[in-house]
Amino acid sequence: MNNDVRQKLLEAVERMPAFPKSVHQVLELSGDINCSQKDLVEVIKKDPVFTLKILRLVNSPYFGLSREITSINHASVYLGLNTLKNVALGLAAVGAIPRSASDRLDMGAFWLHSLAVAACASMLGRKLGVSRDDVANYFAAGLLHDIGKVVFALYMPGRFETATRMAAEPGAVLHHCEREVIGATHADIGGLLAEKWHLPGELREVIAAHHSMGEGGDFMLKDCLFAADQISKKLSFGSAGNFDVEPLPTGVGHRFNMTMDELIADMPSLGEEVENARIFIKLGESR
Repeated sequence: MNNDVRQKLLEAVERMPAFPKSVHQVLELSGDINCSQKDLVEVIKKDPVFTLKILRLVNSPYFGLSREITSINHASVYLGLNTLKNVALGLAAVGAIPRSASDRLDMGAFWLHSLAVAACASMLGRKLGVSRDDVANYFAAGLLHDIGKVVFALYMPGRFETATRMAAEPGAVLHHCEREVIGATHADIGGLLAEKWHLPGELREVIAAHHSMGEGGDFMLKDCLFAADQISKKLSFGSAGNFDVEPLPTGVGHRFNMTMDELIADMPSLGEEVENARIFIKLGESR
């Protein structure tokens, strides 16, 4: 990426809304190894609207808890600090997308694809033995992996439309078309947006590199994310702007010791999980 392209990306990212102050504080605190759940709860409680959204989400079928959670204190105990942090940033990210994005991009299809990748990546992570608390990172990565497409659609609409038209051709891959037309990919600009939003380092890295297999980062998370992306396209969950399903690289296939079709057959509840996860979008978009 040359300097001129990078400067244009940075200018586009600067036009995106920032997170609310309370969410920045949540992310800052959760990155501190000395942070306690009490500290995190006190920050969230100062934002009554955000508190209400989190409680509605925690009590939804997505989490499927056996008892009603009536306070952020209880939510932090049941979910743990990392999951609570990822719930907060997921809701904040959805809420930060300007309403005008729907004029340039089918946001219903975009979010359905993102939710499917999030739910599928979580299921694949659990299949590999990732703990419940750490699986929250997989969901957040899936939900936000394509966020750069929104920035392109909003602030580089002409060139992004050209790239998506090229990607509609059989065998074409969207991020290759983006690089040819724009000089950068949605992963590149997504990584810059993740920096602006001060997302956790691991999440910034996987957003920026989710099409760069075998290059840095948490390889297990990236493998799950890549597989989830292809599975979601194959099952036609929403739209990623590119319908070509890429085969699983050898390393990803070895990770699961299963073919893509076998992975799909082993996740019969994926559709239900995606449906339950829709509340992220409903609550995030509510003002």
